[in-house]
Amino acid sequence: MGDYRDAYHRSLTDPDGFWLAAAEAIDWAKPPVSALDSGNAPFYRWFNGAELNTCFNALDRHVDSDRIALIYDSPITGSKATFTYRELRDEVALFAGALASLGVGKGDRVIVYMPMVPRAVVAMLACARLGAVHSVVFGGFAPKELASRIEDAKPKVIVAASCGVEPTRVVAYKPIIDEALSVTEHQPDHIVITQRPQQTAEMGPRDIDWDTLVASAEPHDCVNVSATDPLYILYTSGTTGRPKGVVRDNGGHAVALAWSLKAIYDIGPGDVFWTASDVGWVVGHSYIVYAPLFVGATTVLYDKKPRCWALRDQTLGNEFSVAA
Repeated sequence: MGDYRDAYHRSLTDPDGFWLAAAEAIDWAKPPVSALDSGNAPFYRWFNGAELNTCFNALDRHVDSDRIALIYDSPITGSKATFTYRELRDEVALFAGALASLGVGKGDRVIVYMPMVPRAVVAMLACARLGAVHSVVFGGFAPKELASRIEDAKPKVIVAASCGVEPTRVVAYKPIIDEALSVTEHQPDHIVITQRPQQTAEMGPRDIDWDTLVASAEPHDCVNVSATDPLYILYTSGTTGRPKGVVRDNGGHAVALAWSLKAIYDIGPGDVFWTASDVGWVVGHSYIVYAPLFVGATTVLYDKKPRCWALRDQTLGNEFSVAA
């Protein structure tokens, strides 16, 4: 408990020093000289003036370790795969180049509408590599929910899969996307589709096959951004009104997650960490994708809802998911 008391005390008595010390766990292109900028309260900014790339901190700085970055396990499809940090970095860099060839750059928004497959993680990190802003929409959300997020985020590109696979059915994603876009004023330039063997999507004029796109792409380097630049937008559920886009910036996000995984969960390089969530939820963003990779651990992408994670309303007969 001594370490806890010391950390807690310093966080209260010297918060700027506390978070600047925590920031030393991150590789910066331009290191921060202060933690919290309160000059325009209540619009506080973290590590104002500093620069970094989130994807570099998640992947590139670990590539010489030969450690496993990602374990993919899908009991639903009977698929398993592992990726070292170098293998995952190479896939992300290539897809970042593919997105760049479609005109995606720093500050552009990209909607990711995918199930729990490795390419969902690749797409998120590729956006971060370019300094683009990803907005992950939970796979299988209905057209109305998808449309509201497209209208608000105004993505240049949508990255999607042809379908999601559930225990009792296959959910076709492309018809959902098409229906959503039929009612939105904003239209993306391109839709990149991963064709899954369980169901292929019928392609339209602006649709591009993922494999075809990356076949002619060149790997893209990391683009440094300001610590205060946005990393992603994640929308609230919309059950009580219009969905609100919550924006996470790059610097504070990286520092807080790297600190939390070590200080709270005692996870570091070589450890294996599994989070019972989905990349479509904030827990999945934080503790499936980013935090484990920031600290050089192995993250598990598990494509099946645990029994304790699925609830059934016996009265309404509705099944829904709860992020752990």
